[in-house]
Amino acid sequence: MILFFLTSGLFLGWSLGANDASHIFGSAVGSKMVTFRKAAIIASVFFILGAVIQGSGTSHTLGKLGAINAIGGSFTLALAAAITIYMMTKFALPISTTQAIVGAIIGWNFFTGNHTDSTTLEKIVISWIAGPIIGAVFAVLLYIVVKKFKNSARIHLIRFESYIKTGLIVVGAFGAYSLGANNIANVMGVFVPAFHLKDLDLWIFTLNSSQQLLLIGGLAVASGIITYSWKVMETIGSNILELSSEAALVVVLAQSLVLFIFSSTGLSNLIVKTGLPPIPMVPVSSSQVIVGCILGIGLYKGARNINFKILGEIGLGWIISPVASGLLTFFLLFFMKNIFGINVGSKVESISNSEQTNNLSMYGQNDVSGIIKYFLLGLLIFGTIGMVFYVLLENKKRREMQRSEEKFWKNMK
Repeated sequence: MILFFLTSGLFLGWSLGANDASHIFGSAVGSKMVTFRKAAIIASVFFILGAVIQGSGTSHTLGKLGAINAIGGSFTLALAAAITIYMMTKFALPISTTQAIVGAIIGWNFFTGNHTDSTTLEKIVISWIAGPIIGAVFAVLLYIVVKKFKNSARIHLIRFESYIKTGLIVVGAFGAYSLGANNIANVMGVFVPAFHLKDLDLWIFTLNSSQQLLLIGGLAVASGIITYSWKVMETIGSNILELSSEAALVVVLAQSLVLFIFSSTGLSNLIVKTGLPPIPMVPVSSSQVIVGCILGIGLYKGARNINFKILGEIGLGWIISPVASGLLTFFLLFFMKNIFGINVGSKVESISNSEQTNNLSMYGQNDVSGIIKYFLLGLLIFGTIGMVFYVLLENKKRREMQRSEEKFWKNMK
């Protein structure tokens, strides 16, 4: 039963991967500097690493906004957000997954009579505004630095493009890691308070309950990246603004820095030591940040090149997503509770500590961790085999290309 309730979270993770991978490699793929297949593999691996290593900070923030105290409620919230994201993705609109899950949590609070923490909501909303602004500033500053370096270094154009291609892969990996660290809370944050799994011993390291959930969510996101993210990549990569290779590099790096800043507890603690206020650990809207980065460069180069029609459609998606997700959550909760008789949650005050402990212990008795362990082992085996075949196929293509070139030049003589 516990695996069934996780299916909506997996669907949400798939939807996030299908939509938000465009924010990492959309500009690189759109500028033809990186192939979609290579971008999808890199984004998948580093997203999972960021989710497991650094994803717990933003998950706690969503828990403060609404502590979902029933597994049925977590299932319904994730399902409503996933449906909203999937429908928007069908129209190729890079909507905000953060806004969808926040709207769903507020819908749950209304249905169950729980109070929505205004301080936490204020921090999240401020991040929606500050994220694209900071991204635009970072993008413009980095673009100026790259252009000055290009003009002063006097590097041959072919070699410069080679450096840019390598840079896109490196910053793309960093961006995928930052996205995983910041946005995995949108996928599994609503499940963390309702689940308690046994610690998973993987010999080298041990994963606790929340890390196991974040890992499962990361794998779901990876599947969305690989299977369905190409469509939104085209919207981000080329439809808003035609990007040069150096502009594509700058956009990915600027967006990655913003996501990393809002998910790094170490950086926040370092700033506190200097006497400044801490950086809020909130899931930033990656779609807003990446559009802000692209728009910043567009305004710097001249607004005439910006496709304001596409930009308007994206802005409309940002407004619709939290409202639609909240309303859909409310009606789905009503349906689940009254038709199927599923416990979707209640007022936090009405659940005693002993009842919460018993609820968590019940789910801990399920050997889900064992299933995850064997699944990871199988994934490692098939992943290794797949990587070997991939390397062999790439080598075969390279040899065929080399033979074709040699044959061409031989015939020219």
